[in-house]
This record gives sequence, structure tokens and C-alpha cells, in this order.
Amino acid sequence: MQPTGPWGGGIEVITGSMFSGKSEELIRRLRRAIIAKQRVQVFKPGLDDRYAAGQVVSHSKWRLEAVRVAKAADILERIDPRTDVVGIDEAQFFDADLVRVAGHLADLGKRVILAGLDMDFRGRPFGPMPELLAVAEDVEKVHAICARCGAPAAYTQRLTQAQEQVVVGAADVYEARCRRCFEPGGPAVQPDLYPPDED
Repeated sequence: MQPTGPWGGGIEVITGSMFSGKSEELIRRLRRAIIAKQRVQVFKPGLDDRYAAGQVVSHSKWRLEAVRVAKAADILERIDPRTDVVGIDEAQFFDADLVRVAGHLADLGKRVILAGLDMDFRGRPFGPMPELLAVAEDVEKVHAICARCGAPAAYTQRLTQAQEQVVVGAADVYEARCRRCFEPGGPAVQPDLYPPDED
């Protein structure tokens, strides 16, 4: 396949905490490409069904049609050779093969725009994001507002005791926090002041 995009291909990554506007910025860039009469395809991981199964939806309710896929390699199977711009939301939920897939699409001359969390609820690098940040031609880190003190927030605070890395949720499960207010791993377990009576 010959490169199809006028830019020669490239990878752009939009990252930050939850509620920082990542999906909104992804949708904004993709809408501009559509206005410019470029062919756009959008993908999201199959497990993300918080708002709409067949759409990328920001927390502010911006929407764009998207195809749900189970793994990164499925994107290559679903891509139209005429596509100029590929959007991928919630990149952190994909397998490590997403780095190869994004690079392959960029090598074909496509503009690949990915949005995803850079850190998990423990404050550790999340999924394929570290490698994507390393190979991208353009990286934008967006910030939310700390739910505790109002400072710029770069961390995602889990509000439940769940310890698995992936727990899909929104404001009911997470909030944005600054470094000072962030509690890695979720809120500390409080001792039970009133243990059940033992018979």
C-alpha cells in the first residue's frame, strides 16, 4: 500500500487523567479532519460501553461514531485503505500490539490520533501508553481540575476499594486529583470500628 495522507503519516497522542478532556480533544481533531474532507475512521476498545457502544463520547457528551474492537490487530482488519485519519480512544485499554498497529498505519501515510490515560489508579504507566508516548511525533498532556483543592490535576483517583487495574466507570468510581491530594491505589482501608459480634 502507498501512503494515502498528505502528511506522510504520523502518530499523535492526547493523554492525561480522567476528566481532563482527552476524548473531547480527540473528537475536536477528528471533526476538523472531517470538515477538511478527509476520510476518518474511529475505533474504541470493546470493554468501554459507559455511554454508547458505537460512539466515542466525552464526559461533556461530545459524540462521534466509532467501531468497537476486541484487540488492536482488529483495527487493521477493519481499516479502509482510503482512510486518511484514524482515531483511537481509550488507548490504555488495548493490548501492547497497539504500538505496532499505530506505527504500521502511520507508515502507510495515515494520521493516527490516540487518546488515553497515561497512568492507572496507582499512578503507574498504563498499558501501551508509555511506548505510544515514546514513538509519537506529537504529544499533548491535558489536565483536569483536582476535585479536592482545585489545582491542576494529572492523576486519576479511584474512589472504591477495587484493586484490579481495569474498572470501567466515570464520576461514580473516579475523580481527578493533583499530586498532593492523590491517594495511590484508592482510599485507604479504614478499620472496622464496629466488628460483627462473634458467637
